[in-house]
Amino acid sequence: MVTVQAAIEVRAIGHRARFRGATLRDVSLTVRHGELVAIVGDSGSGKTTLLDAMSGLRAPSSGTVRRERRQVGYVPDADTLQAVLPLARALRYTADVRGIRLDAGAIEDALRVAGLAAGAATPVGDLGPGERRRAAIAAELLANPSFLFLEEPTAALDPAQGAEVMRLLRSRCEEGTTVVFTTNSPLDAARSDKVAVLATGGHLAFFGTPEAACGYFGADSFDEICERLAGLGDPATAWSRRFFHFSQATAGVLVSPTVPPQAGPANLVADSAGPHSAGRPELTLVTDGRAADELAPPRLPRAPGDALGLPRPAFRPIGQLRTLLARNADILRRDRRARTLLAAAPLAVLLALAVLLPAGALGPAHASEACMAWTVLGSFAVGLAYGLPQVSGEAGVLRSERFAGLHATSYVLAKLAVLVPVLAAGDALILLVPALSARLPAGGYGSAFLTLLLSSAAALALALLLSAATSRTARVAAPAPALAIPLLLLAAALLAILVTRLRPAWADWLILAALAAALLVATTTLIARGTPATRF
Repeated sequence: MVTVQAAIEVRAIGHRARFRGATLRDVSLTVRHGELVAIVGDSGSGKTTLLDAMSGLRAPSSGTVRRERRQVGYVPDADTLQAVLPLARALRYTADVRGIRLDAGAIEDALRVAGLAAGAATPVGDLGPGERRRAAIAAELLANPSFLFLEEPTAALDPAQGAEVMRLLRSRCEEGTTVVFTTNSPLDAARSDKVAVLATGGHLAFFGTPEAACGYFGADSFDEICERLAGLGDPATAWSRRFFHFSQATAGVLVSPTVPPQAGPANLVADSAGPHSAGRPELTLVTDGRAADELAPPRLPRAPGDALGLPRPAFRPIGQLRTLLARNADILRRDRRARTLLAAAPLAVLLALAVLLPAGALGPAHASEACMAWTVLGSFAVGLAYGLPQVSGEAGVLRSERFAGLHATSYVLAKLAVLVPVLAAGDALILLVPALSARLPAGGYGSAFLTLLLSSAAALALALLLSAATSRTARVAAPAPALAIPLLLLAAALLAILVTRLRPAWADWLILAALAAALLVATTTLIARGTPATRF
């Protein structure tokens, strides 16, 4: 019997997406402590799905993943730090949000390990692509993780920048961290200790050392393996089309009865942790002194805070809310573009009303009603403008922090606490034109302001919902007009009722407040469960 001190053991896992069918099929592998493991394969082979299953972010449809219950770091393929913040301050906020108690000099140490000590005061957005990737890794190092999972850590980097990132990952492995990452780079795969080669359809074609992979596939380099798997030049003969029988799993070892066509395979290299081993060794996974068979299968996560093996953070929404409020205010203070947008939106509406009223464009018959309808329209536009870029614009930050235990309620409340006061100031400014032209409703300025604020808050809540449900900021604005029209008509109708005093004003306010609250609850639920903008 071969006993392996394993850090991660994947046992015959499969995953089936709702609309795409199977993305992983009976994948088994074992990762030892301190190994640098690359997951490679062409598009659609299930690389990210396997990474998410190993990290605990996504529950597989079948099979089990067993891993020591220690601290886990996760770096998505996106910027995980706010661009306008200085690097050291951004790392400080990241640690505070996650509840990490830092020793004196911990941030400086993390930056030094990442080779960024000289850029502590540099805004994150001014760093180069490779430096931002290393900064994201430095943020995860603050928690001293035993496991580090990364999506495409060298994507879009030049060879020199990619080499720096890989050297950083190798240094963490030498310190005892187990690192698993996805990649499309044959060079990064060749630098790893082990490679998991996924074929199209989610089949594990090989798991072992890069040298053994070349021998198994009968290839001269890893580039040739990737080319043959993808079938470049002749898709009909792609190796990935031949791997449909990888389904025989034994104690974490996958033994394939199928071999690559054409040039291979060469003599198999015995690897007790790989799927193509000489013979069928039995593996007993030992975790914290206990055999894996003695451990009950872990409950798979419903939320990132419950990720497999990730210590569930204490329920500390108040502390997170306080940190997020400070960070959002700091971002607003430093971000000139955001300040310009917040100031320009109500000023543009005010200017439009100032042009329409003196020109008599609203007509004399129902001037007050028409004026307030235009006011509601402008206020809705301001609410949408404030909320649309909020969630999708920082999807990488939110995704990383949700994995580490950020509460969605704290995140949404922190956004509202910063945006609603600014929105209230904008609504008060917009109402100046109706007030100066004596076209306010019978209830006066205060009643009209509260109605306007609640309707614009509903628009803000709708915009946050759209932003959370859309993966890219550029796509958020497309459905906004269609979804905002019903809310706009409702607010205009309520305001018209308020003008004519058909019922008490509190009824209108209650309806608008309930609508805004419902939209905010939906936004919080989407973020908590993982949306296109925050999908894990």
